[in-house]
Amino acid sequence: MNWFQKLKNNYLARFGATILIFFYISVILADFIAPYNPYVSQVDGSLLPPTPIYWTTPDGKFIGPHIYPTTQSPTDVETGERSLNVDFENPTLIRLFIKGDRYQLFQIRLPLPPTFEEVELFPGIPVDRHLFGALGKAKLNLLGTDEQGRDEFSRLLFGGRISLFIGLVGILVSFPLGILAGGISGYFGGWLDMVSMRLVEVLMTIPGIYLLVALAAVLPPSLSSAQRFLLIILITSLISWSGLARVIRGQVLSLKEQEFIQAAKAMGATPGRIIVRHVLPQTATYIVISATLAIPGFIVAESVLSLIGLGIQQPDPSWGNLLSVATNASILILQPWLIWPPALLIVLTVLSFNLLGDGLRDALDPRFLKN
Repeated sequence: MNWFQKLKNNYLARFGATILIFFYISVILADFIAPYNPYVSQVDGSLLPPTPIYWTTPDGKFIGPHIYPTTQSPTDVETGERSLNVDFENPTLIRLFIKGDRYQLFQIRLPLPPTFEEVELFPGIPVDRHLFGALGKAKLNLLGTDEQGRDEFSRLLFGGRISLFIGLVGILVSFPLGILAGGISGYFGGWLDMVSMRLVEVLMTIPGIYLLVALAAVLPPSLSSAQRFLLIILITSLISWSGLARVIRGQVLSLKEQEFIQAAKAMGATPGRIIVRHVLPQTATYIVISATLAIPGFIVAESVLSLIGLGIQQPDPSWGNLLSVATNASILILQPWLIWPPALLIVLTVLSFNLLGDGLRDALDPRFLKN
């Protein structure tokens, strides 16, 4: 467990792991944490700024955390600004664990091959409690509302499910391909090695982001966001395993001449058993490190595709398509609260994975384990 102790002592890796754990728990419990349905618009609530939280009434009376009903007047044609109308006569208290919209906690629905239609794997637990909310007419929009009057904080939480899990599912698809291709190619060598590596080299010459844009552009518009989610994973996975295969091949070439491999051969072990049980486990250190560093690539790919309108489509949220409003100059200037949160979350997630990957590399490197 020396490597784990070294990882714990790495403050940057610990910081990255803490951020990631917090993010993943938050999106898994998005139904409970989010105060509102991310698909439901608020009446007269378009493009509202973050709701200010008050502790005292205008006359100075302390009543605890509360908010006031807020609407916006029509847009000023000359300045483009909209003045807020705040009803200070009707304070709305903020409370924890309040009743709200009913939802299915931990519900799991996935599009499965070959039809890619959504299948309910787990129905979930019916619940109507939310972590926090407002008891009254006023709406608590911690990060404001979008152009459709939907709560931005709730959409960020639900959008994180796609943006965070696309990386995990992506490595589950791409890494087995790279590991098996590299392991078989390196162990058997000969013509199989030559053919496999030429295929890998061809895949490595393909510019990933341009291929993603081209393939995503030809997807039928009738596809649901869940189906697009799965297809984006498949596309990114099928072009990202080649680099891993080359590295695994190089490691297997050096491992297959080791004494424990020769002993396994002498005992009559089949090539498949030797590869799976003896060779590939020796590459586990590199695989774990590579996985943590590969996940950000999937997250960024989804974000770019959704940003340019070829990924997850509205009204379904993802961090990428929440950023798509940045192409509107007026929103970029007048409603910056719609831009910074998803951008900051993407940056923090990618940075955290990189910090964790660097920490794992240092902890699992044999040169460090000797110290």
